Order: sequence, then structure tokens, then C-alpha cells
Amino acid sequence: MIQLEHINLVVSDVDAMLHFYGAAFPHWHIRSQGTGDWNGKPRRWLHFGDDYNYIALSDNGEGDNRDLSGHQVGLAHFAFVTHDLAAMINRLEAAGYDIHKAGADNQYRKNIYFLDPQGFEVEFVEYLSDIPAERNSDD
Repeated sequence: MIQLEHINLVVSDVDAMLHFYGAAFPHWHIRSQGTGDWNGKPRRWLHFGDDYNYIALSDNGEGDNRDLSGHQVGLAHFAFVTHDLAAMINRLEAAGYDIHKAGADNQYRKNIYFLDPQGFEVEFVEYLSDIPAERNSDD
């Protein structure tokens, strides 16, 4: 089996990102962290996650994230599966984050999109079926 282990995001404010992802994943923690030099520029980095998955964050990012309504090459969004989408929404809204956009109407899954503090679109999905054909359907 192959699974995604981590996502590495270059950001301008690591602490703001920790606030968002800490609200989304209260069981996650800083696995490791440090400072260093990356291509001639100092940076703070950390790995925030659990024993199996994490988000790598590095600061000193420059510029703005891509325009999500445009057609530029780059990351459109990434998604996490949750077993309780309502609880996820409640945690993020309680932490001060608004829903960015609603997900598609589908009888086998619910989803919602948030923007993290750096402008990455994050989808959260709750599947309502264990049958792959249903989970992956466009119905």
C-alpha cells in the first residue's frame, strides 16, 4: 500500500499555520523542529502531525499564494478524510476560520473547504459509505 506521508509547505508565518492545523487536528503535535539554511536563506522549520502523517512547515516564504480562482500552475487544494465533518467545522469555526466554499452534493460523502492562513485551500471529506464505487461516484 502507498499512502501520503507528509506535505511540505513554505509559508511566511509558521505560528498562524499551527493555529489553523492545531484546531483541525487537536491530537497532532510538533514532532520535530529546528532552524537552518535553505538555498542561502535562514529558515525555521517544523513537522506537525501524528505518528503517521504530518505537515512540514518552513518559514521565510516570499510572495503570495496562487490565485485559487485563476488558472496558474500550482497547488489547487489538498484534502483530509475525517469521520466527523461537523466536529471539524465546529473546531475551525470556533478558532475563527470561516468556510471558504461548500462541497458538492453527493449521497455518499460530505465535504467542505477552508483556507488556511497562508491561502492554501484545504478540503475535509467525510465518507458515508465503505464501498469504493460509491465513495468515488459523482452521484
